[in-house]
Amino acid sequence: MKVVDMAKAVCPSAKINVIGIRPGEKLHEVLLSEDEGRHSFDAGSFFVIPPLEPSWVGKVWRGAKALPAGFRYSSDTNTQWLTLAQLRAMAK
Repeated sequence: MKVVDMAKAVCPSAKINVIGIRPGEKLHEVLLSEDEGRHSFDAGSFFVIPPLEPSWVGKVWRGAKALPAGFRYSSDTNTQWLTLAQLRAMAK
């Protein structure tokens, strides 16, 4: 969900001033980096990112598939966005 949409959901009557990006501010968040992707799994509706502790390495995650080489999950490539109605339904 975009921050502007969340603000509208929380306080629909609030005035929103878009001031632009500030120095050092990110436009997108990396939620699963290429480095993490090397040892992570796609479990359908979520990702499994096991610790690099030796006892966890090589574990089989039921129904999960290894991610392809170079996989990265970030907000700039996201295809699923929460709507205002969905957020309001979750809040109830």
